[in-house]
Amino acid sequence: MTVSGAVAPGDLAERVLDMVDGRADAQVRAGAGESALTRFANSFIHQNVAEYRASVGLNVSVDGRSASVATTRVDDDALRRLVDATLAAARLRPVDDEWPGLAPPAPVPAVDHYDATTATATPGERAAVVKDFVDAGAGLEAAGFCSTSSREYAYANTAGQRAGGRATDAAFEGIHQLVPGLAAGQSTRSSIRLADIDGVALGRQAAATARAAADPVDLDPGDYEVVLQNECVATIAVFLGFDSFNAKTYLDGQSCVRLNEAQFDDVVNIWDDATDPRAIGVAYDAEGTPKRRVDLVRDGVSVGLAHDRRTARRADGESTGHAVPGGETWGAYPENLFMAGGDASVEDLIGGLDRGLLVSELNYCRVLDPKTMVITGLTRNGTFVVEDGKIARPIRNLRFTQSFRDALGPGNVRRLGAARFAASNEDEVAHVPSVHLGRWHFTGGARG
Repeated sequence: MTVSGAVAPGDLAERVLDMVDGRADAQVRAGAGESALTRFANSFIHQNVAEYRASVGLNVSVDGRSASVATTRVDDDALRRLVDATLAAARLRPVDDEWPGLAPPAPVPAVDHYDATTATATPGERAAVVKDFVDAGAGLEAAGFCSTSSREYAYANTAGQRAGGRATDAAFEGIHQLVPGLAAGQSTRSSIRLADIDGVALGRQAAATARAAADPVDLDPGDYEVVLQNECVATIAVFLGFDSFNAKTYLDGQSCVRLNEAQFDDVVNIWDDATDPRAIGVAYDAEGTPKRRVDLVRDGVSVGLAHDRRTARRADGESTGHAVPGGETWGAYPENLFMAGGDASVEDLIGGLDRGLLVSELNYCRVLDPKTMVITGLTRNGTFVVEDGKIARPIRNLRFTQSFRDALGPGNVRRLGAARFAASNEDEVAHVPSVHLGRWHFTGGARG
């Protein structure tokens, strides 16, 4: 089934507003489309699943009391129950003093993050990517997944705002293991196009890491120079975006950001831009506000935040188009992060390291202090000692306790590598470089 499917999200949204029938200020989010997944383990495909799903979310405000309810049932009876349940829930809620009102009519940027070939990708086409990955690691155990999805979206509210769009995405995550649990290498990629995912290149990368990671040794904790692969930097960017450049955490006094201060090295530039051709998703947010580019860090200076209508009202500003469902709890945060890179390869960065570590991934990351962005977590899937610009030996996974803000802080960024899309520890994707950092604090081994 293609993205157009059997259900038109725009029609769903209008039907729900008609059923509200003026009894509340209301906004409706609707979506419909197909998601498909091909999974493999022990170097064999063992599962292929596909699901077509339509969904509707209704948010209302009645006499200052707001509520939200969502459903995946889209027949008329189910939609009437959705409306009745949402209105009933609103009447039981306390007055919502931070209700920002509905987004007024406004044009949405004309972006189309959609690829027709990906929207109609077959199990065989996903299997071909998997086969390329597996074949590139002959003699190793491979596991992972390849997924594609295509969805159409619509938004409508009683203030007259209407928006819609469509989007596709393709994702791949694969691991090659030489010694399960000890010697492994992983590769990930995401794009709006399945054709952008090169199973051969990803397989070679993961296999090379797995083979190099054999027979790891222990390493004493301490401060080390590091080269962080793109996946590590994606994790840093996503944590900073969600916990720090989120206007709600900033206004609540729980962010490390100090606007207009040089908190980062002057080579650090981070922004969010859903209108970039490389971005994934649609060009409006959960409140129907058009998305726009927001600079978060410019030449090392913290300059911006992601706002929804609630935080914009508190800050006496404007929404930047970053509302998400449940934003009254989580706040607004960037979902299409970019960080400027250089032209150096990872090998170039390693070559500039006299003695330090190469880290492939960060895992099990947990925030210890949001106001300094001190995070604890583990390395995984390939950690190596580098000596005289060359990989010397693999080491067992390490625990780190490190401020993600300070990691990119003034004077700590020695060199930027080339930027590409990379998956973070939290599964979100960011377009980020690899980096050579002057200091990263390791506190022990993964075993304690």
